[in-house]
Amino acid sequence: MNAKLWRQEIEIRFPVTAAEQRHDVRSRLFLRIESDGVAGFGESAPQAVALNGDAGILDVLDEIRIFVLPQLRHIIEREGALPSWTRVARFAGSRAASNPAVALVEMALLDRELRSTDASVDSLWPPQYETPLQATVSLLDDGDWVIGPGVARVRVKTSPSRPSASSLTRLTTLNLPILLDFNCGADNDAQVLEQVRIVSEVADLACIEQPYAVGNVVASARLAEQLGVPVSLDEGVRSVRDLAQIVRYHAAQIVCVKPARVGGLANARTIINEARESGLRPYLGGFFESPFGRFVNARLAHHCVDEPSDLSPVAVVLNGYEQEADEVPVGFGVAPSMAMLAASTAVQLDT
Repeated sequence: MNAKLWRQEIEIRFPVTAAEQRHDVRSRLFLRIESDGVAGFGESAPQAVALNGDAGILDVLDEIRIFVLPQLRHIIEREGALPSWTRVARFAGSRAASNPAVALVEMALLDRELRSTDASVDSLWPPQYETPLQATVSLLDDGDWVIGPGVARVRVKTSPSRPSASSLTRLTTLNLPILLDFNCGADNDAQVLEQVRIVSEVADLACIEQPYAVGNVVASARLAEQLGVPVSLDEGVRSVRDLAQIVRYHAAQIVCVKPARVGGLANARTIINEARESGLRPYLGGFFESPFGRFVNARLAHHCVDEPSDLSPVAVVLNGYEQEADEVPVGFGVAPSMAMLAASTAVQLDT
């Protein structure tokens, strides 16, 4: 097996401010795994620093180099072949960086496995839905909101403070259902209820998302009883066990499932299906992935998600390299652009 890893730094063209961080520059990791003359690609887009249970990029890089790839090599030495992509989710440990690292390797092995048999991902996940698009803006930003075509719902980042008059005016121009996202920033029910009251007067409020800290399902359940709109949980969805707790406490009606956060595509599909069977409305979230990563997520979404999801391309400031994905006849149907990888930074994998 030959593995290569690249790190790409991108500047987001329309930055988004959340309760505790500003999304203006991000890193993306691209992994290429080759064996027997066939290669596959994976992508993960960790945030800069650890926050709300999500690992920062340096921890994810250490996880890949120290734990996940050595474990993969050990299996190859023991069994004489690459393991199936379906086994990779089991590599994850209890560290926050494990899931995004495992997701990166899983995607690369799935792509390689499909290419080795001249198969398309649609043969694995037949399309069943025209999954609507969700865009993201922020009440905490002063810049113009840019909503692309075909968007069915808008996630609006917020904080417990009272929205400014100008932000409320901008809300009136959206003419789309909104998801009000607190990103774990609220301290009490009164803060959320007051903002819900204010926003509901000027916009079509579809739901609120992740008002409280990760794991605080009791507080989310208590709030849900007082609201006239559904609660969505995002950072609080990392495993089937988390989903079971959400269902048990009636803590949400909607859940955001991010493949990198839950340990890969296989786990995401399982959680989405179990959420639907439990009467919840799952949607697929993202981490500012490249066109390649967004395309892969969209293939999964079209198979099992009918809720508006984070599948729109992420607008970035071009820095002299190609941003689009290259089309390929098999596998995911696209691959990271070779020009983009050539302009990215190669990461040393020796441990």
